[in-house]
Amino acid sequence: MSTYNPSASEVNKLRQETGAGMMDCKKALVETNGDFEAAKDFLRKKGAKIAAARQDRDSNEGVVIARTSADGKRGVIIELNCETDFVAKNAEFVAFANQIANVAVENKPVDIAALSQLQIDTDTSRTSIGDAIIDRTGKIGEKIGVSKYEVVEGEKVIAYIHGNHRLGVLVALSANVAGADEAGKDVAMQIAAMNPIAVDKDGVDASTIEKELEIAKEVIRAEGKPEEMVEKIAAGKLNKFYKDSTLLNQEFVKDPSKNVAQFLSTVDKGLTVTAFKRVALGA
Repeated sequence: MSTYNPSASEVNKLRQETGAGMMDCKKALVETNGDFEAAKDFLRKKGAKIAAARQDRDSNEGVVIARTSADGKRGVIIELNCETDFVAKNAEFVAFANQIANVAVENKPVDIAALSQLQIDTDTSRTSIGDAIIDRTGKIGEKIGVSKYEVVEGEKVIAYIHGNHRLGVLVALSANVAGADEAGKDVAMQIAAMNPIAVDKDGVDASTIEKELEIAKEVIRAEGKPEEMVEKIAAGKLNKFYKDSTLLNQEFVKDPSKNVAQFLSTVDKGLTVTAFKRVALGA
């Protein structure tokens, strides 16, 4: 067993360089006989062990970050999870999530696995996002990980974060026109509030349509309507479903006299939404 007794200044130096706790830094220096590089490796291995030990823990807290590229033609949403609300509200945790989102926007990874391999700057070095997450797991003592990664591309992409990083939205407009930023934010807020399932009825998958028609028919028959009227009434209910559940057909929250498509046409004739993504924390 090592008898090395690190000084307070040595412990503090290692803490400043790694972000680990004082006692962990002292133990690392003791175990490595004061070898700073070895002590850093010791702390990283300790983080990996903690990460492995906490894999079965629930990590339903965290933050959702939405970010767009400098040219406004691409946006990403990432959800970075942790175990407690206390960590989720920590400024360093939020900054780390923002850093991951920035790297994702710049490098265009195809999925979370590719994202985890991208390089990121830490306090003392440059490492992969995956390794940085393991390091922070060791420092914080909670399971941390990216659970969602979404991408939207278009002529004009707007990002919106709602509720203290608990929900993020990306919306792509068909053109970058005057007023697009403000209109895009209004539509993003609509998406956050109303949670549409598709841009319009053409984006609703066949299985959803079939299910909605089947439910409608069962309700109509239960109400005692004649069988010859079932199909017609069900079609009407399906149109109501489109109005309630598809973005362009929804009543515009800020002006219910218009639907979202009509609102966009007042900004610029022909302006529409080409894509959107909505990520809610833990959903």
